[in-house]
Amino acid sequence: MTKNRNKQWLRRGAAAMVLTAVLGVTAAPVAVAAPGTVTQSVAARGTLVAVAPLDVLSRSQVVEALTADGIDTGTVRHGVSAYRLTYATVDPKGRPTTATGLLVLPRGGPSRLDLVSDTHGTTVYRDSAPTGAPGDNRLTPYLHAAAGRAVAAPDYLGLGAGPGSHPYMDTRSAVTATVDMLRAARTAGDRLGRSVTRDVYATGFSQGGQVAMALGRELSRGRDGFRLRALAPMAGPYDLIGNELPGVTDGRIEPHTAVFYLSYFLTSQNKLRPLYQDPAEVFRAPYAQLVEGLFDGSHPESEIVQSLPASPEEALTPEWLANVRDPHGALRAVAAANSDACEWRPAVPVRIYTASGDRDVPIGNATACAASLARHGAQAQVVDQGAEVDHYGTALRSAPQVVRWFDQVGS
Repeated sequence: MTKNRNKQWLRRGAAAMVLTAVLGVTAAPVAVAAPGTVTQSVAARGTLVAVAPLDVLSRSQVVEALTADGIDTGTVRHGVSAYRLTYATVDPKGRPTTATGLLVLPRGGPSRLDLVSDTHGTTVYRDSAPTGAPGDNRLTPYLHAAAGRAVAAPDYLGLGAGPGSHPYMDTRSAVTATVDMLRAARTAGDRLGRSVTRDVYATGFSQGGQVAMALGRELSRGRDGFRLRALAPMAGPYDLIGNELPGVTDGRIEPHTAVFYLSYFLTSQNKLRPLYQDPAEVFRAPYAQLVEGLFDGSHPESEIVQSLPASPEEALTPEWLANVRDPHGALRAVAAANSDACEWRPAVPVRIYTASGDRDVPIGNATACAASLARHGAQAQVVDQGAEVDHYGTALRSAPQVVRWFDQVGS
């Protein structure tokens, strides 16, 4: 669901010139309600509220930034310009709110740009989202844009500069925020003098891989005005019931990492659909007293991990450890509601990228997704990066392959 923890903790600034002035084309503010409030004027979903410049990188600077993380730069053809978009969307209960996201445009390239949706992995700290401080949170958007496409990378709800808390692993709201980011990206492209088509190439990593697969299903319904062209999720937790939750207790997921994911999932989902009344029902002391506060968006991942125990057995009460091993009741309902991203029949090419060495999101998620698509009559290629590749390494190795594949599909 996330990048390698060490990569997030040791974030470095991208080789870029950070712009501090706001564009002259910045959109005028639109009256948008915060969650739970009422306004006389509510912007339509996907309405662009504001544009602010973030980075301008030359081609050589893009190559430098990607090379520093070991990413193949063979597809880098252009420099990039990056912007923070603020746009209207809805929260998990359908109430008006705003969200932010990263738009990256190539400096040069075609006169009309196809659009890549690049959804990011598990993020707790607001500033680790794509529009936060520059670092590895922007590398795959830069990679895709440098190949000649516009890239829309949503922060999701409650991350970046969006209000409220992040509804982690709530697939439905992640998809609405992503669709609305695509709409805002097209409007911003026009205002920036770069026409963006309705053709969407969907990819994403970890949590974002699951979001990408669900986004593909939404776009395939034809009601959002976009044309899905190809789907290439990477290391997504598509199968919570059959693979991800069992992996928490059977050793497929590294134990300390499992505690991080599970704590984030349970505390976030409890705000949407009650799983418990008191954290002490789920978490052992002393963690019951602090776990909800750790995931409020203000704590870096390193601080959170250091505050949590090393194994699920140390973190959970006996009753909830048993519930995670064999989900039932409310937990099973929540997991099932977020395990159906592969329950549809894509009419576009699909490649599912994974690694048998991944101990954050076990490869069984990918094979289960492919099997589900096959039951619906669609064939997806599973690309295994190997036993020596870990979770974050799956993204580093797969992303350039995805760019080349998108080139083939679009040619």
